Amino acid sequence: MRYDTIILGAGAAGLMCAAHCTGRVLLVDHAKKAGEKIRISGGGRCNFTNTGCEASNFLSDNPHFAKSALARYTPWDFVSLVSEHGIAWHEKTLGQLFCDDSAKQIVAMLTGLVAQAGAELRLRTSVISVDDTPDGFRVTLETDGERQTLNTHALVVATGGKSIPKMGASGLAYDLAQQFDMPVTPLRPALVPFTFPEGRFAPLAGVALPSAITAPRGPRFDEALLFTHRGLSGPAVLQASSYWREGEAMEIDLMPGTDALAALKDARASAGRRGLARVLATLLPARLADAVADDLGLSGNLADMSDAVLAQVADRLHHWRVTPGGTEGYRTAEVTLGGIATDALSSQTMEAKAHPGLYFIGECVDVTGWLGGYNFQWAWASAMAAARALSA
Repeated sequence: MRYDTIILGAGAAGLMCAAHCTGRVLLVDHAKKAGEKIRISGGGRCNFTNTGCEASNFLSDNPHFAKSALARYTPWDFVSLVSEHGIAWHEKTLGQLFCDDSAKQIVAMLTGLVAQAGAELRLRTSVISVDDTPDGFRVTLETDGERQTLNTHALVVATGGKSIPKMGASGLAYDLAQQFDMPVTPLRPALVPFTFPEGRFAPLAGVALPSAITAPRGPRFDEALLFTHRGLSGPAVLQASSYWREGEAMEIDLMPGTDALAALKDARASAGRRGLARVLATLLPARLADAVADDLGLSGNLADMSDAVLAQVADRLHHWRVTPGGTEGYRTAEVTLGGIATDALSSQTMEAKAHPGLYFIGECVDVTGWLGGYNFQWAWASAMAAARALSA
């Protein structure tokens, strides 16, 4: 049996590619259902794109690689697709677009488009082997214990990264890259919570507040911070994690947009008999205020504290430095940083330069977006780049 295109992986990128390919197309996935990571994303409402999506919102060894695909399939192209299918959506914050109702609508839209395109979707199917042939590839699959060998002119790898293994993530894309002598950049979990030794922040678990976090080599992220039993989480932390490396310290501003020193001086002038923890509790969540005061080891009334001491407190509030012990790893990471080296792929088509007919799209490529819909937009855009090339 011969196909024009076989696509491995029925996630965001694989579904999008199959929905827009022409010819005889087979879409394969080992999961029971297609688009499972779409279904659970965004708290079940799928943050399907970001209106401010640009190449600068992605990490890659080649920061220019994503520009072509992103420019040729924009967030508004996907918004148009969503709107055409009657899916209501809203902007939450920072350009993040979500379904009003359910992420299942995005899955239903994509699987419907796959069926409309005439592509065959085969679930609960594992990839046993992939081999070169003179005019394409030979792919051996196993479904319910039965094996079948198929031939295809083109093979698209859209199997994602290693993040969230309980959802079926595997390293198949990297294994295939190795088989075809294609370079893979170092892999690590990204958009992932930090852990700290000895339950350092356990007493603060559940405390959340606005913050600004800067990791080495990374930009400043002004978003929420959440203390957990294991360490730190929240959007700002997840963003910074993509830039962090073991042993490095991060700087956290616990009062972004506020002059902490001025606020402390005002409090000293108006309520000087209050202790530091009590005053800090008017600026921060109470449990955090107590922890900061204890950490500084300052006692007595605010009236007895000099400008220099208040400056020390303010500096801690705006420039709190912490060194994580590690991260929660792929178990909770939203994406995998690194992947198929972009130097080995065409930025126009996502085709392997040394292997005509072999394509890599989506998360398995060394293009990793920020939190907030960017990785979905890369999935849509890279899938469309490949689909257009395959349909030309």
